[in-house]
Amino acid sequence: MSGAVNPTGAAALRRFKPYPAYKDSGVEWLGQIPAHWKVKRLKLVAELNPPASEVRSLSPETEVSFVPMEAVGEYGGLDLSMTKQLGEVGNGYTYFRNGDVVVAKITPCFENGKGAHASGLANGIAFGTTELHVLRVAHELDDRFLFYLTLSDAFRRLGEADMYGAGGQKRISESFVENFRSPLPPIPEQRAIAAFLDRETAKIDASVAKKERLIELLQEKRAALITRAVTKGLDPNVPMKDSGVEWLGDVPRHWAVQRLKFLCDVHTGDKDTEDAIEGGQYPFFVRSQTVERINSMAFNCEAVLTAGDGVGVGKVFHYYKGAFDFHQRVYMMNNFRGVTGPFLFHFLRENFYKVALEGGAKSTVDSLRRPVFMNFMVCVPPRAEQEAIIAFLDPETAGTDKLVTKVHAAINRLKELRTALISAAVTGRIDVREEAP
Repeated sequence: MSGAVNPTGAAALRRFKPYPAYKDSGVEWLGQIPAHWKVKRLKLVAELNPPASEVRSLSPETEVSFVPMEAVGEYGGLDLSMTKQLGEVGNGYTYFRNGDVVVAKITPCFENGKGAHASGLANGIAFGTTELHVLRVAHELDDRFLFYLTLSDAFRRLGEADMYGAGGQKRISESFVENFRSPLPPIPEQRAIAAFLDRETAKIDASVAKKERLIELLQEKRAALITRAVTKGLDPNVPMKDSGVEWLGDVPRHWAVQRLKFLCDVHTGDKDTEDAIEGGQYPFFVRSQTVERINSMAFNCEAVLTAGDGVGVGKVFHYYKGAFDFHQRVYMMNNFRGVTGPFLFHFLRENFYKVALEGGAKSTVDSLRRPVFMNFMVCVPPRAEQEAIIAFLDPETAGTDKLVTKVHAAINRLKELRTALISAAVTGRIDVREEAP
């Protein structure tokens, strides 16, 4: 049999029977394959990166689909909402057509499973990011089966090990794709396997989508609870006043509203992402929700940290007490005055995006300007009330967080099942011929 499958996937695959007879594939990672299957290098059964010369005879005004990397889905799907004229994209972009299989070749898109089976393209043609490899079946290979083969664990794992380049510029080579040893059932069987996977992965994806929607609803409920508590307080009958801040509206009459710069000190770090060390001694706060590790220590204090540029602006916040280091494009707040660290953390996390992403400071989305940050208006209840608000929020949000964690775990199990199912079907570990529609 072929390589190991994770425990979650293995348990789910037990309902499928194996093939009646197997033989040695001659490929170490593949192991045994059904006795009637073949193994061939992809370059013998598919064309890699076909030239765009075949569409040069078309009018430059021909409408074609345009596919940047963000339009390529993970584990299938293309966003085809963008189109351009052929004359605009005929040079400098990757060409493909209906029926081709596209695979992201750059890290981390490749490892994340970005790739698709092309269909529904404008006039059957697309041009996209240069960070795609295009595979076109020639003979002995069905295009849908090829698509699932490129999603298999072995293809992604072996491709990742074969990447060349450094850091965020690592890519899988044409040589790896061309020389990948593909299991080859007879064409009718490939189509049966692809039809089975179409159906089963659609069920899994629908279940994942429902759970992701549940997480969104839970997070919306959590955010609304926190926002109301830190901007309106816990007493629904308290007298209110105009805060003087449009997005903030009315606040309790006895609360202050102050600029952030009067409530804490603000620093930026001096480390870069490449300074992270796996298993390092201290937390290393970067521009994402993921906390890296590092062996240096910049501060040992109570702090609130947030991304200063990139996609994390207005979205990434951390509260920490202890020794740590942080990225040069991360803002760190400490030495709090009149406001507690936990209260400021909750207030910023649920409200700052209203300025960073929605207000007149739209230009700060990619890079947050320090004056915008320092002049952000913060509600400041009396200290005892801040502590009461946090004491109320902690148990309320803990229950929601616990449920979100459980749903995330369920989503991960479903994704593991999808990967296991695809890998087992395209390598012949399970016989799904009678399972296909």
